Order: sequence, then C-alpha cells, then structure tokens
Amino acid sequence: MTLLGLPSEDLMPPLMFGGLILFLLFGFPAAFSLAAVGLAFGFVSIELGLFPEAWLFNLPLRVFNILSNDLLLAIPFFTLMGAILERCGLAEDLLEGTGQLFGKIPGGLAYAVIIVGAILGAITGTVAASVIAMGMISLPIMMRYGYDMRIATGVIAASGTITQVIPPSLVLIVLGDQLGQSVGDMYAGAIGPSFLQVGLFILFIWLVSIFQPHKVPPLPDEALAPRDWRLWWRVLKGMVPSVVLIFMVLGTIFMGLATPTEAGAMGVVGAVVLAAVNRRLQWTLVRQAMGSTMRITAMVIYILIGATVFSLVFQGVDGGIWIEHLLSYIPGGATGFLIFVNIFIFLLAFFLDFFEIAFIVIPLLAPVAKNLGIDLVWFGVLICINLQTSFMHPPFGFALFYLRGIAPKEVLTKDIYLGAIPWLGLQLVLVAIVIAWPQSVTWFLDRGPKVDPATVVIDVPPPPPPPDVPIFQ
Repeated sequence: MTLLGLPSEDLMPPLMFGGLILFLLFGFPAAFSLAAVGLAFGFVSIELGLFPEAWLFNLPLRVFNILSNDLLLAIPFFTLMGAILERCGLAEDLLEGTGQLFGKIPGGLAYAVIIVGAILGAITGTVAASVIAMGMISLPIMMRYGYDMRIATGVIAASGTITQVIPPSLVLIVLGDQLGQSVGDMYAGAIGPSFLQVGLFILFIWLVSIFQPHKVPPLPDEALAPRDWRLWWRVLKGMVPSVVLIFMVLGTIFMGLATPTEAGAMGVVGAVVLAAVNRRLQWTLVRQAMGSTMRITAMVIYILIGATVFSLVFQGVDGGIWIEHLLSYIPGGATGFLIFVNIFIFLLAFFLDFFEIAFIVIPLLAPVAKNLGIDLVWFGVLICINLQTSFMHPPFGFALFYLRGIAPKEVLTKDIYLGAIPWLGLQLVLVAIVIAWPQSVTWFLDRGPKVDPATVVIDVPPPPPPPDVPIFQ
C-alpha cells in the first residue's frame, strides 16, 4: 500500500516522529504524547498490514518488565537521599566552611561553589538540590562582596549541573538501563569526565581572576573568620560525613559489595542519620522529601511506559532500519556519527527533558553505535555529558529556572541567562575532549584480561584406538 505515492512502510517512521513533535509543541505531557502517538500509529499500521495484531500483544509484557526492573528502584532511593540531604543543613556547613578557607584569594567563593557542587553531586544525585542550596547560601554573599552578577549566577548554575555526570547520577542509571550496560561501569566511566569538568570550571575562574580580578574579588578581612580550630572543625563537620556517605553509596558499588539499588537504600539510611545529627530530622522534612520522590519517580515511570509503547510500534514499522539507513549517509564513519548525534541531542535539549531524550532517542541510536564498533559505556557517558547542557540552555534550562526561583529580585533574568553561556561552552568543550580522548572514560573500566580469540589454541588429544575385538563368522 502507498501513501502520497510512496510505500507506507517508508513513510511511517518519519510520520511517527512528526506526530510526536506536534504533540509536544502543543504542550501535551511527554508520557501521554508518546503513548498516544504509539497507539494511534499502531492501529493504523495494523490496518495497512505493516504488522499483525499479535505484535501489540508484546506491550503488556514490556510494561511488566519495566515495573519489575530492580535497577529502576535505584531512582527513588537516590532521589529520596538527595531530597533529605537538601534540607538537612549539610550544604550550609560545606559552603560556609569552604568559602572561608578560599575567601582570601580572588575567586575564592567561586572555587568553593565548584568544589561543594561536586561534593553535593556525589552525595545527592539531583541538580535541584545542589542549585537551590548553593544559590540560597552563596549568591547573597557574592552579591554583597562585589562579585560580577553573571559570574556569580553562572558558577552556581553550572556547578549544580556537575551532578548530572558525577556518580550517583540518575542520568547514568537511566542511560545504563537503556543501553543494556552495567550501572557500575557507567559510574566508573564517568569518574574521569567528572574530574575534567571540575578542572575546566576551576580553570575558567582562575583565568577570570587573572585577567578581570575585579569580577571575582577576595573577601575583605572583616568577613573572614579567624583561621583557628573552629574553622577547620566547620569544614571537617561537612566533609567527613560526606566522604563516608560517598563511600557507602559509590564504594560499595565499585567494590562489588552492593548493587546500585542496595547502595541507594544505604544512602537513604545515611541521609537520615545525617539529618538526625544536624537536628533537622522532622516529620515535615520526611514528608516533603517523600512527596518530591513520589512525583519524580512517577514521572520517570510514566515516561518510560509511554516510550515503550512508542518504541514497540516504531520497531514494528522498521523504524530502527530507517534510522540506521538515515545515519549511514553521514560522512566520517563513527566520528561523523558522534558529531551528528551530539549536535542533534544538544538541539533536542532546548525542548525536551533529559529523561525524555534518554527514553525516546537513545534506544534508537544504541544499535547504530554498536554496529559502528563504539563502546556503549563510553557512548553513554558522552551522551550524559551532553545532556548536562539541557539544564543550562537559555531560556529553558531547569538549573536557570531553579536559580531564578530563589534569586533576589535585584538579580535580572538577563544576567542569569547571559551568565550561563560561558559555562555552556565549557560543557561542550568537555564533549569534544571525551570524543578526542576516549581513554578519559575507558581507563577507569575493568574490562578483564584482553585475549585475542585468534591466538587461542585448543589442543584436543586424538581418540584412543579401538580395542581389538575378534570377529566371529
């Protein structure tokens, strides 16, 4: 059967994408848009004879597999851990103490925000917790002591997005599930880029302090606390529990002692203990944290169910083959594919949430990457770095929304948006570094001994001779 003079099987995949984009542009929720487009095109495809009715019988099994996936339990655990830590006072101790330590040097407060952003990212896994906590504490201080507004807002928003790359990032969990890779490998692969990201941010502030020191002035002497044991105690009070919690969550995963789900459960227990130690463990805190966790988890599951409806029908009309053929015309082989994919995801991140991109786009790109011989763990970490930009895109970045929500009225929205641009560029520089230097990811992966199958020789002894058996006539 033909549509518009072309075979219907050739038109169905692009029509599905067009229908999905149309639904999203009208503002319909992504989860329901995915399911509606998938079911509508599924019924049309059955009528056109593109696949039998029995193809849709796979849908209940796919939904059941989502709901019974133990790995996805890590999402509510890490979300609950981050929501509790956001309110337990740990960020305040870290920022105040670290800010005092670095306060004497130009850019000291910015260095403190970057370092604390990385630490909070390693123990909370959520951008909202990092940006809100650091914005509420450090932004008024930066404004009071003459920091350039765009530098101040940019460093706070960007440091919060480090959470997307540094383990235990929720994005790495989702990408590992969609790519069929171990979450432990995804976490190990993200270690190198995490340090590179922190290094790039610190380098940027250092360059600003060299060439434009008036934008990042040091704290005046009257604002600095005496450097006695009280200051060090304040820093250690925030650092030591953080290091212990990081080991509980990440160390047990890397050592093979716990799965990501089990480590997330231990992280929740550790967060509750820290809240109790800081005398913040109240029913109001627990109820708010549980409510936030419920909303995020429900959103993820609904998007995932909608995505599996869409992908089932898309694969039924040979959408995967269409994508593979479409990308096969890109010049440059694997490098050309990676450049195209990263530009494509960078543009999608203007309009779609990182969960939506992970559930819609990644399952379509993973087979192509595998056929090109691309390491899927490295590919997943690379995409995760790119997805950071979805939080920094003016005017839709969520980190900018969070910062706008807690910033004083005298902070102009224009300054928040313009302040994000240099840091957005630094995130793209990291994407280029990881493409040019894959070992920044793969060096931390334990792939076991490397054996070339062609060199394996198996010596099989010859069979024993048959026994002498007399032949009777």
